[in-house]
Amino acid sequence: MTNILTSLTSRGNDKYADRTALTQRVADHTWLPTSWHTLHSRVGNLACALETLGIGEQEHIGIFSSNRAEIIETDLAAYANRAIPVSIYSTSSKEQVEYIVRDAAISLLLAGDQSQYEIARKVADSYPELRQIITVDEVVKAPGDDTTMTYAQLLDLGQHASQLCRDEVARRTAAATPDDVATLIYTSGTTGEPKGAILPHSAFDAAIAIHEERLTMLSDKDTSLCFLPLSHIFEKAWTYFCLYSGMVVNINPDPHIIQRAIKEVRPTCMCSVPRFWEKVYTAIDEKLSTTKGFKKWIFNRAIKVGRRRNLQYARMGEKAPWWTEMQYKFFNAQVFKPLQKVIGVENGNIFPTAGAPLSANITEFLHACGINILIGYGLSETTATVSCFPETGYEIGTIGTVLPGIEVRIGEENEILVKAPTVMRGYHNKPEATAEAFTADGWFRTGDAGYINSDGAIVLTDRIKDLFKTSNGKYIAPQAIESRLGEDKYIDQVAVIGDKRKYVTAIIIPAFEALKEYAQRKKIAYRSIEELVKNADIRRMIEERIEKLQNGFAGFEKIKKFTLLPNAFTMEAGELTNTLKIRRPIINRRYSREIEAMYV
Repeated sequence: MTNILTSLTSRGNDKYADRTALTQRVADHTWLPTSWHTLHSRVGNLACALETLGIGEQEHIGIFSSNRAEIIETDLAAYANRAIPVSIYSTSSKEQVEYIVRDAAISLLLAGDQSQYEIARKVADSYPELRQIITVDEVVKAPGDDTTMTYAQLLDLGQHASQLCRDEVARRTAAATPDDVATLIYTSGTTGEPKGAILPHSAFDAAIAIHEERLTMLSDKDTSLCFLPLSHIFEKAWTYFCLYSGMVVNINPDPHIIQRAIKEVRPTCMCSVPRFWEKVYTAIDEKLSTTKGFKKWIFNRAIKVGRRRNLQYARMGEKAPWWTEMQYKFFNAQVFKPLQKVIGVENGNIFPTAGAPLSANITEFLHACGINILIGYGLSETTATVSCFPETGYEIGTIGTVLPGIEVRIGEENEILVKAPTVMRGYHNKPEATAEAFTADGWFRTGDAGYINSDGAIVLTDRIKDLFKTSNGKYIAPQAIESRLGEDKYIDQVAVIGDKRKYVTAIIIPAFEALKEYAQRKKIAYRSIEELVKNADIRRMIEERIEKLQNGFAGFEKIKKFTLLPNAFTMEAGELTNTLKIRRPIINRRYSREIEAMYV
């Protein structure tokens, strides 16, 4: 049996030839296309180049770059050689890069730009086993560096490879098996050092087949926007699936311009994280708050009809009554389509969303507006998706139903356990962590708590490691509170505190631009952000909004005190993982003074 990823470009070339496989943003409104034929040729040349440089079968190579077409090409070239590509987040520090390079014994590292090259060079100086650096961009090389080559030079090396080299690559490709390791995906490391999940080709083969069976609404007529890091299993597995399905994958290299990129591509699908849709929701909510009179009435009426048509009827695969359908057609044309167009999703089919909870309120709102958010759940260790919304019959507030071919059961402490062909083989170089990750009878421990409801949908309650207990013995699930507060337009980031404490508190990062606009509207004078977040009127406003947002939570779960910070949590400071999850131990340690002040 041929591995899907090993033969992906060959299959695409045979099936689609001159059709576009990829595009990449190179300038405003300019997306450079690559055909399947060109992609297949470039991957073949790159595979020969890697063999020429001495990359052996099942040897690890590193990829340290923001999203580029070159990442996908290098992945596929590695697979052709039976080699193992290991992605490293482009925002990683020198220490993080060196840890992965050493742990995976990486001998060749692809670096994207100048800053990534400089980190790679420092790693190579302390780890001589890293013998080759390739840069996507032209860079200013360090003095004495006569080994680094550019990606263009790498391609040229492969283009002029001998027939003997090409025969060897062909032999390796033919020898590839589903048991071969495809890649190592290093976890974010919210509570400890990263662990490299070993994913064989059989896991990707199974994942693609499973998604084909579940996502029947997609076809080769769809187009996807790639903006989450390709080092993240969600984007990586999704991109492979899109390419296999014949979709055009549009690669956005700069995550800071995602809103502009969406409007340029206007994709029918894209995977995303809840924070993206939270920001969309707050932007709409903010716009609505300044709308008055008839316009506001029309919008509220449209939402009411959208909820009825899309959630009461379409969600269940039923046709709405003719009067509801007629009203929806009107509001869709006059309200929803213009709204979708502003975002760039008016051509939307489905928008898979995972990585953290998205509140039921926001999910319902987006569905009412005709934006088909497909909530899912998965981990690096499960080759992404374990469950997701089915096409019809999905339940808001759940993470969907289990995908075909995957088994889920609930274990001790309500932990979600998984058994599937998509589950990792174990953690690289970590036998003890591997043993801890599985039950005695072979089920993978997700570390997430939840339950399966009467309709077979999974309800996620919290990350078990994140759960804490107050000094009064009450268990708190911080993510649920953080997700709820994240709905507010004036709140950007939240870290809930309370482990072994008398009550729950929070460190809050305001949405600074929204806060400044509020201050201007209320004529609140301030000289700095530090002064603004300490303002009594600002604190009173935030407190009132928090109180409303916490309706439905038990008294012991509610935030009693909070601290507003003038600076956001960042990856560079170590407060966030590369997937934007908060690192609670670091936040607890870094802001210990502020935390203690809330318990005086």
